[in-house]
Amino acid sequence: MSPPVAGFPASRPVAALTAPFRRRPLAAVLHALLALPPALAGAAVVSAGLVAGGLLSVTPLGPWLLALTVRGALALGALQRAAARRLLGLDVGPPLRLSAPGAFGWRRSVLTDRAGWRAVGAALAAPLTALWPLLAVLIGYVYGVLLVLHPLLKRWNYTTVRGADGSVRPVSLQLGGVEWDSWPRWLVPCAVGLVLLASAPWLLRWAGAPQRAALRALLGPDAADRRIHDLEETRAQAVDEAATTLRRIERDLHDGTQARLVGLGMQLTMVRELLLAGAGTEQVLTVVETAQGNAKQAVADLRDLVRGIHPPALDAGLDTALATLAADCPLPVRVTVVLDRRPSPAVESIAYFSAAELLANAVKHSGAREVRIAVRGGEVGDGEVRDGGAEVLVLEVLDDGRGGAVVGAGSGLSGLRARARTVDGSLTCESPDGGPTLVTVRLPY
Repeated sequence: MSPPVAGFPASRPVAALTAPFRRRPLAAVLHALLALPPALAGAAVVSAGLVAGGLLSVTPLGPWLLALTVRGALALGALQRAAARRLLGLDVGPPLRLSAPGAFGWRRSVLTDRAGWRAVGAALAAPLTALWPLLAVLIGYVYGVLLVLHPLLKRWNYTTVRGADGSVRPVSLQLGGVEWDSWPRWLVPCAVGLVLLASAPWLLRWAGAPQRAALRALLGPDAADRRIHDLEETRAQAVDEAATTLRRIERDLHDGTQARLVGLGMQLTMVRELLLAGAGTEQVLTVVETAQGNAKQAVADLRDLVRGIHPPALDAGLDTALATLAADCPLPVRVTVVLDRRPSPAVESIAYFSAAELLANAVKHSGAREVRIAVRGGEVGDGEVRDGGAEVLVLEVLDDGRGGAVVGAGSGLSGLRARARTVDGSLTCESPDGGPTLVTVRLPY
């Protein structure tokens, strides 16, 4: 089922009637009008190229003609992706393509590339998928406008009918033996036209679903390409995160612990010099107390540094670590952990740090009164927690704050999503204005 069109609330008839003439629906109308002619031309050229290339395949010219046909289908696919991005807001990335040096290498790579043959399939299917949005424009917009303006257009849009007495008279609209040309009967076609116009954006979106699906499936990267891209992206993010963590540790050691240990060494040297100089007991004790304070602070800094790398509470399990985290939070936090076994250390660490970051966000930005943390995975409750056939650990953090959280836009949620993706996990956020905010992290279990 297609999502409702933005700005089409049932409680506001005026907004419903103006929705078909807003920017996005009109851009979809323009796309429907412009998509069919190049689709027909492209299908004809690609079909002719395939037939000619197949017939000439026994000659040296045949493979070259097939390669040019496939390359033309790729160019047509790029044009279709650009039009969809510009007019429909549908961003389909280019497929990964093979390449080889030399003319014969180019021909071999084009003919053996899956992306090229998928583009050929898209070119052949384009006329059929482009026809449905055009029919939706005809039904929703053209007929809707004609019916709404029926009282004004009936004098120009008419046909002649012959009566029982043999007389001929003009009739502009007749259905079911009833003429809809006089007051108040023409209110019925006007009402039907209004309904068609109001439902035109939804009808156009529904009719364009096959076209959008074909664009994603045939002209974008396939599953293997997307998998490779995700792995490359998550690897780069993991390397960047490791480098950032290493720089943070070096900075904390240099600016905090190292400085305190240097000060401790200097103070011990002062104690030695004071003792050799025969200084008073009170003066020596003052320096010793200062050195003792620096030593304690250095130990505390090291403890905080280690906690940022691996929280000691995780040694007792994720449930204990989350309970400790909740106990230190200024907000009331309810923690529920239901797992049939202990996760791997990497997944456990990501789940803990995700919960810690989300809890900190709720305290700083949400204005929440209460936070709930729920973790489940494996054979719990009424069955196993699965995602696409694989078991997953699900972490949900719910707060009753003001909402409005968005993944991206400089928020910490982007970093959490990047961290989850390093283990093929995912993060989703549902945060309408006014709240509540629900962040769900799914990790392999």
